[in-house]
Amino acid sequence: MSAPTRKRRWLTICAIAASAALVAIPAGAASGPDGSPFGARALTQLASERTQSVGGITPRAKAEDDGGDDGNEADEIAEGADQYAEARTSPGIVAPGAYGAAWDSLSSLPGTGGSWRSVTDLPYNSDDPRYRDYDSNSSGGSGNVTGRMAAMAADDDGYVYAGSAGGGVWRSRSGGGHWQPISDRLSSQSTGALALDGGGRLWLGTGEATTNADAYLGSGVYVLSDPRHGTFSSRSRVGGDELESTTIHELRFGGGKVWAATSEGVWSHSTKTLKGAWKLEFAPNPDYLPGGSLASDSSAAYKNIANDIAIDPKDPSKVVLAVGWRSGDDYNGFYTKVNGVWTRITSGLGDLPSDADNVGNVTFARSTDGSRYYAIDQSPEQLNTNPDSGLEGIYVSKSGSPTGPWTRIADYQGLAADGSALTSSGYMPGVQAWYNQFLTVDPANAEHVYAGLEEVYETKDGGSSWSTVGPYWNFGFSCWSIDPAKQTGDCNQTTHSDQHGVAIGSYHGKSFVYVGNDGGVYKRPLNGAQDTSGHATDWTSLNDGTIDTLQYYSVGVGKDLTYGGVSVTGGLQDNGQSILRGNDTVMGSNFGGDGGDTLTDPANGCNIAEEYVYLAIQVTQNCAVNDGSWITDSSKITSYNVAPADNATGEARFIAPITADAKNSSTWIAGGRHIWVQTHGYAIRSGSEWTSVYDLGAGHTATAVAAAGGKVYAAWCGPCNNQGFARGISVGNADGTGWHDITLPATGADGTVPNRYLSGFAIDPKNADHVFLAVNGFSRHWTEGPGAGVGHVFESTDGGTTWKDISKNLPDVPTNSAVVTPNGGLAVATDLGVVYRAPGRTTWQRVGNLPAVAVLQLKLSPDGTTLYAATHGRGVYTIKVRDCD
Repeated sequence: MSAPTRKRRWLTICAIAASAALVAIPAGAASGPDGSPFGARALTQLASERTQSVGGITPRAKAEDDGGDDGNEADEIAEGADQYAEARTSPGIVAPGAYGAAWDSLSSLPGTGGSWRSVTDLPYNSDDPRYRDYDSNSSGGSGNVTGRMAAMAADDDGYVYAGSAGGGVWRSRSGGGHWQPISDRLSSQSTGALALDGGGRLWLGTGEATTNADAYLGSGVYVLSDPRHGTFSSRSRVGGDELESTTIHELRFGGGKVWAATSEGVWSHSTKTLKGAWKLEFAPNPDYLPGGSLASDSSAAYKNIANDIAIDPKDPSKVVLAVGWRSGDDYNGFYTKVNGVWTRITSGLGDLPSDADNVGNVTFARSTDGSRYYAIDQSPEQLNTNPDSGLEGIYVSKSGSPTGPWTRIADYQGLAADGSALTSSGYMPGVQAWYNQFLTVDPANAEHVYAGLEEVYETKDGGSSWSTVGPYWNFGFSCWSIDPAKQTGDCNQTTHSDQHGVAIGSYHGKSFVYVGNDGGVYKRPLNGAQDTSGHATDWTSLNDGTIDTLQYYSVGVGKDLTYGGVSVTGGLQDNGQSILRGNDTVMGSNFGGDGGDTLTDPANGCNIAEEYVYLAIQVTQNCAVNDGSWITDSSKITSYNVAPADNATGEARFIAPITADAKNSSTWIAGGRHIWVQTHGYAIRSGSEWTSVYDLGAGHTATAVAAAGGKVYAAWCGPCNNQGFARGISVGNADGTGWHDITLPATGADGTVPNRYLSGFAIDPKNADHVFLAVNGFSRHWTEGPGAGVGHVFESTDGGTTWKDISKNLPDVPTNSAVVTPNGGLAVATDLGVVYRAPGRTTWQRVGNLPAVAVLQLKLSPDGTTLYAATHGRGVYTIKVRDCD
């Protein structure tokens, strides 16, 4: 790209190929024109390197997203999309209700002592000037960030509601900021839709519906009659369990009903009462719904996807449904009732396509006065064939009717020419239109519209002209400064990238637009100011630290030798690597892009190894502190690319495992197709310093690695999805000797390791032959797949040769990692919290009372007294180990 610093930002981790929600859509479910999932996937160069001139130097640079042979961004990161979901769905389809049953089971466990304490409830400054290093996005202009925000709502009295991807719903009473969580008592913390009805009630649709890899299913729709003071509870659920284990894209109101566009069709319910069942209005393929004859088919979960509902403001009986899977299916299209029967609209829409190939993810918005309807349409055909963009267009119906006729008022080429920052990075607006969409109309002006894709766009004349008021970042603009002292030069703050939710509200008589994206919540005056390039000059980040929805994959803890205490760091979805020093009141970001796994030296928290994706490992020995002077003097770079060779060939999982030997922190193990070892610790400076000690085999990739005293355990899968699944364990030594495959029953017979995703090892620090194994997914009670078996935690006392199921009363819930505590206890991270088995016990207790949030990794503090939990939606929490007993 042309930006004067090398920046790492995967357009999103949530790439193109897989499931709508963790137990909903099978990996690789839909096929592209060549019969393979989503078209040709040229994945052999997923993490290829390129060079670029930067201030007179040419640092080695990994391609941000352009590793595929065909240049198609959608295909190039396709594999990454599958993998978060694969761990939870494979080897088959998971039946509805699995998470709800697991939450009930977890809630009934006896509890340990102690309480969790958040350590990341601080502002997280992505532009922190301390960390303007080679691999940082600092000075990009996003400012304070938090985790992905899926939906927004706001009223005219300063109340703002933000629904996060995995951390619940939050309320502000002051026009944004000073947030409070209001859905912690629900069994699902995943938000799909938020909407205020005409009576001021707040409606929540759970289950994030962006059809990305780390989107969780929901437990239905809830309503708060007094959202300014109340909190959601199970008693506020609307209807029965009809919408449990779905994702909800939009909630719309009309004719005394609330309409829900879900992953299982379109449903409606009276707004006058919460009782009574939801009515299924339309499902294009009802045989694929739960209970249908084809419900167990591997394609069932994407056969009834509904994206939005448009209700004619002049006649609420006239309704248009937008339905269809983003990558295309013969049912995709717009439907309306004809003589009481839902019928596909085949003509009369004007510029808005009616053919299945060009109707994908759709968002509607109508003006308050009823004179205009607007729509964004993502094209499956473009998604599968166009490397530049999947956006078909933005449209207006000037009749105010959702039946049109519609006129196209924007396409991706036009938006690119209106101040977009994507073009300098090699992409076009709408490259992820299947994932990034919002649309809203100014209540006072039917021609004033905000549209969200990767960036935020605004038109004040009904679409005749557009401005990129929220560019992807500030790199590449003339206002950006190469001078480290100026940080962002003359550029104004922008929003974080990847837009999902929008609302318009007022505070103290002033109107604002609120946007939710992969970096949290931002606002600006509804009729705000722009510079000469059309970029807004008045965005404000509302991520003040009181809202913590950060989505961690990993956490690392080490002593802070400069400030005392500990340094806490971790890899995040689309928010790089956070770092919290011993004296910090603000977290900084010392690596950009997506943060994966993390290694931190317990003896020195500034020795850090951070994975980008696909084993693209960077290492620093000074916390990546840098004022940007490396731009003109390459010798001042403070982080180094040390990726092993599987990164270049794409033979590693999107978030691939790395670890240090528990007895020798200078010996590292990384897993791709091969098991890689390097013995230079944090002094490593080149990927060539890794040695392959074992080849897991063609098509096999490591899912977990662990080592102690030179003994190494590696788990793998391949194939890894529910179209075909295999798993295994290999054991050997770090010096390359003694490697062998453990014999595991192919079908996961009772008492043996199931044929499911093997997600983590925990080695007894006193005996390297004593090891525990965490197993993801759901048991055969919920999973229709070969060998799903039972059990989630297994123990071996003979170096992995044989395994015993020790799950006992552990809930049937995806299990992600484990750690042996100094007293001999075992803590296990699950998708719904943390459980613990005390020394000498055989049963499990629930640790504290976290909300229903996924905990992906556990680490101990350097002195072993504190347990750190990396949650994928609520930041990092700690609890004293002694309180677990």
